[in-house]
Order: sequence, then structure tokens, then C-alpha cells
Amino acid sequence: MKQAEEYYYGRMPKENQNVYRAMLNGIRNLEDEFLIPQVPTTDGNQLYEIFFQIRLDHPEIFWAVGFKYRYYQDSPNLILIPEYIFDKNKIREHQKALTARVDKLVRPALKLSEWDKEKYIHDFICENIRYDKLKKPYSHEIIGPLGHGVGVCEGIAKSVKVLCDALGLWCIIAICGNNPEKGIKYRHTWNIVRINGQYYHLDATFDNTLGKNEDGSVSIRYDYFNLDDKNIFRDHEPLIAPAPSCPDSSHSYYREKKLSFTRLEDVYKRALQAAKKGREFTFHWRGGYLTREVLTDLVDQIQAAGKTREKKAIITLNWPQAVLRFHFTDQQAEEKVFIEEVNEGEK
Repeated sequence: MKQAEEYYYGRMPKENQNVYRAMLNGIRNLEDEFLIPQVPTTDGNQLYEIFFQIRLDHPEIFWAVGFKYRYYQDSPNLILIPEYIFDKNKIREHQKALTARVDKLVRPALKLSEWDKEKYIHDFICENIRYDKLKKPYSHEIIGPLGHGVGVCEGIAKSVKVLCDALGLWCIIAICGNNPEKGIKYRHTWNIVRINGQYYHLDATFDNTLGKNEDGSVSIRYDYFNLDDKNIFRDHEPLIAPAPSCPDSSHSYYREKKLSFTRLEDVYKRALQAAKKGREFTFHWRGGYLTREVLTDLVDQIQAAGKTREKKAIITLNWPQAVLRFHFTDQQAEEKVFIEEVNEGEK
């Protein structure tokens, strides 16, 4: 696998960088225990933070999930004892299999533009990975999504980064805190990518959840594809690790594909086409805040388009991101908007 972007390493003080390098080398070499430079505190918090950031920079290291350490007074070093989730032979088997898997996956995308490489990775995650509600240990690592086809947000974000690294696409893992007051029990993890020199948020886990239909089919969603800070934090908690700011809102998927509307008449026109062709349609509303009044106007336009074909619209809404999806049916359907839940795994 190609060299990863060491974003978090680059933001550490020099003494932490020395510990980072020693830790990384020992873990890569599958050592049972090894020396690392002493740190000022012996409560483990500083070591844990360095270990945590190594795993953000290097998600290809799927086998190291924790550590213990020993220290001796007046010694310039600590002895680190890493915890591996597999025995060493199994780790090497998985390494070989995952490297081959990644090489095969990225081969068709090597000559694509940066934006299309990002979309290729996003679509692979949405089409092929199932959210692991049981939260198995390996689902937090790349071995879950890339080896077993299941993952939680952490494993999915790590897999996105590994695939981006393999395609030469700048990418880091972003992580926010939990919020029990909102019913959010767990931290959430996604990615920040750099496309044509601009930074954007990419949350493949949320899009993956949105795209799974009740009948088992998949509709790829792009509600969280290249969002700016303002939009991502409508339904994501504040970051707990450093990250570049993402100010640009002009290259989200729906903006790029001209599916972001500011006028009701444009919604009506596209709804007419969808009713005529019998296709599902997804769009983003950008004509001011999506209040209940505005939502009522949008629903009226969609339903009016359906009536021209004597059909009713089934509408779902991702309210924080102002994205509506609808299709038309001949059946007697209740004229109701279904609110989508995008973060089921974090609750």
C-alpha cells in the first residue's frame, strides 16, 4: 500500500514525533515489545494520544488495537507492549490479502480525475459495504469493509483513506465527539479530502446508510459528498482532532450535477420529467432555509407534477442537508413526507 498522508504527525511537537516514529516502526515490524522515548507524563494519556493519531494517519495498521507499557525511574526510554488482534502469521496473511484487494479495487480508477477518483471510492463503499450494527471488533478496522464487506463509521473512514492513499488522493480521517444530550452515544468518523486544491468533507457512512432501501436494493446517495464546514456541522458534532477548514460549498455532488435548486419552478419541471419516465429523483434545495413552509411548497410542486400522470409521490427528506428524494406510484399512497435517519449507527 502507498505512503499515507501523515497529517496528524505533522502537527505534533518534536518530542511526540520521535515517540510516533518509534511506535510506528515497532508495530509495523510486529514486535512483541520495544523501546520508545520517555514522555513527561506517566499516566498514559500522552502515549494514547500519539497511538490514536498513528492509527488515523495509518489505517493500514489494522492489527494493533491497544498497548501496555513499562517504565523505570530515570530511564530515557519506555518499553511498549502492543496488543494485536491476530497472531503474527494471521496478520501477514491479512496484510497480503488486503494489499491485493486494494490494488485490484483501485486499478480501474488510476487515470481518473481527482473528483472522479473520490466518487469511485464513495460509490464502492455505498454499493458494497453493509453497516455492522453488531459492531464486531474488526468492523472498526479496514479488514471489516475491505475483507468482510461490513463496517462501522471508523472502519469505513479508514477504508476510504486507504483507497485514497492508493490513488494518490489527499485524505485524512476526521473524528467528532459524542453527545448524549442528543442521544448520540458514540464518536463519529468520516473523511476530509483535497480535490483540486480545496478541502471538503466526505461522509461515506451517512451516504451508505441513506442509500439502503427497505427492499434490500441500493440507491447511491451523495448528501455528504464534498460538503463545506457550514453544511457538515448541521448534523455532525464538533471535531475533537485538528483538521483543515473546508470553506468551499460550490463543488458538492448536487451542485456539480446541477441537482441543487433555488427556484420552485425548477423543482416542478424536474418532477414532471420524473413522473413521465417513472424514475426516482433526488435533489438538494438551496433556495433559503428549508422551513416547514418552504417544505410544504416543495411537496406541493412535486405532488402537482404527479397529478399530471394521475400518480402520487412518495417523498423522503434528509432535513439537515435539505435533500429530498421521491418517486411516483399509482397506488393509493398517503401524502406524507418521511424523515430519513442518517446516523443510526451512532445512537
